[in-house]
Amino acid sequence: MSRLSGLSEPTLRYYEKIGLIPAVDRDRDSGHRRYHPSVVEMIRSLGCLRSTGMSMRDMRAYLGHLDEGDQGAAPLRDLFQRNADRLEREIALMEVRLRYLRLKADMWDARERGDADAERRVIDEVTRVMDAL
Repeated sequence: MSRLSGLSEPTLRYYEKIGLIPAVDRDRDSGHRRYHPSVVEMIRSLGCLRSTGMSMRDMRAYLGHLDEGDQGAAPLRDLFQRNADRLEREIALMEVRLRYLRLKADMWDARERGDADAERRVIDEVTRVMDAL
């Protein structure tokens, strides 16, 4: 299940412990967990949600709204939109961080080449990027 969902074994046990996923049956002989197919799909979905950085609170809300049928559509839309907006902000910040690192590499490259003019230009740009961090 860990490989299938991308969630670690301790995370799966934790999700079971806190009731995010239902209690999982165990094989009598081996003691290994045996996941019902419906739980497998739920865990795979939770793995996807977790990979986006979705909070535990929002994952609980997601699971809760699934049982509401059509009434759950608007809250689920809002939940996913809010998380998409959050992720978009995180990506924008990551792009600024990437730009900073590339500029720093350019600065050291200019210094290695002895190109003082290029180094000054890059330092000016690094200063502007730092303000965005």
